Amino acid sequence: MLCKDKIISIFCLIDDILQGINHPEDVRRHVSDSEIILTAIVSSTSFYGNHCSAIKFMKEYGFIPKMLDKSRFNMRLHKVGRLLYELFEIISSYFKDFCCEMQYIIDSFPVAVCKNMRITNSKILKGKKYRGYTASMRNYFYGVKVQLLTTKNGIPIAFHFTPGKTADIKALGKMIDKLPAEASIYGYSAYTDYGLEDFSLMKKCVLLKIQRKSNAKRTDTIEQKNEKLKMRKRVETTISDIKKMFPRTIHAVTLEGFLIKLTLFVFGLQLNKAIN
Repeated sequence: MLCKDKIISIFCLIDDILQGINHPEDVRRHVSDSEIILTAIVSSTSFYGNHCSAIKFMKEYGFIPKMLDKSRFNMRLHKVGRLLYELFEIISSYFKDFCCEMQYIIDSFPVAVCKNMRITNSKILKGKKYRGYTASMRNYFYGVKVQLLTTKNGIPIAFHFTPGKTADIKALGKMIDKLPAEASIYGYSAYTDYGLEDFSLMKKCVLLKIQRKSNAKRTDTIEQKNEKLKMRKRVETTISDIKKMFPRTIHAVTLEGFLIKLTLFVFGLQLNKAIN
């Protein structure tokens, strides 16, 4: 549960950014986009993504006395869906540009839209490309993967969604473009691509520090293995923190709504960790 001071701090940050980017706002509205986004963040961080509970909380505790009902709130939230990612990117740039962060970790985790026995009845997703396999858990899932990039302290600074069947290595190239020169990315063995490693170092000046398999052509020293393993555990902790905010099932009637909720979980953790 977010404390009062943190809720106020998050609102001030979001509102200042929206004013800074000249976000258009209808003056006739009683509830601003900043307040809508704040309520959605509170929902993801404190109420397992339950909008009704967050709306009730914001009203009863006087944060937003004129908060909208659930239906109108959801309509407004969908209208600012793209804005959520833009805000996330702006805050991420603070860590990359102003904090001079140079060490990053990449990993992915699956999010199923339904149980395997209900795949044929799924209305949100259709197609075999969403049928993925999780090697660590030795099971199949039907949904999307969240490709997550964090700082060495576990603060999310980049993410995007891929169909469940998509190999992790295909997401790595997009993440490299988001990083400053001379940065390092740590990742597990599924991100192994020697050609990409050479390209990123020569053209992007980004060093890929990927864990090596026992039969890898490029090997690590014991010190390098321990360093990569230590960094891997940090991103696993961050993923665990995100999953702790999930409800038993993420309810959504459209793919857009499903992805907005996932975005809010990642964005909520970023704000929760970044604001002290």
